[in-house]
Amino acid sequence: MTIATHREAGSMSPEERLGRMGLVLPDLAPAPVGNFANAIVIGSMLFVSGQGPVTADGRVMTGKVGGDVGVDEAYEHARLAGLNLLAVARQQMGDLSTIRRVIKLFGMVNAAPDFADHPKVINGCSDLFTEVFGPDGIHARSAVGMGSLPNNITVEIEAIFEIGDA
Repeated sequence: MTIATHREAGSMSPEERLGRMGLVLPDLAPAPVGNFANAIVIGSMLFVSGQGPVTADGRVMTGKVGGDVGVDEAYEHARLAGLNLLAVARQQMGDLSTIRRVIKLFGMVNAAPDFADHPKVINGCSDLFTEVFGPDGIHARSAVGMGSLPNNITVEIEAIFEIGDA
């Protein structure tokens, strides 16, 4: 993001920035599958459960990164998981403008045993959050490989946000 883009983005809400990027959040975040919540608020922190690459129409991106899925494709899947994280945050908080800062991401990649570019994949989500929140989108992060993920999804990412008033 250029300095001019940062200045321009500073006056827009996160949802306006998404719109300018041509991105639309799903109306409803994917429902939890099990006995857990998609998100929990504790004080000024919003903890969002892991989200995968599921499109608004329910299509699930699957495969083994470094095997039948390449890094560039998996990067886009991580970006999609990021949109789902934002959809959960909006559903929980009512408005993305309540997010003051992205604190941490934990990104898991369904990786072939010899795959080593996990950070390049999770950059899809990190880059999205920086585009949406500007400097407040820069966060701490872990990017790790897993032998498998639920339903053979390519990535799963969870997030912690600092929240405040809109």
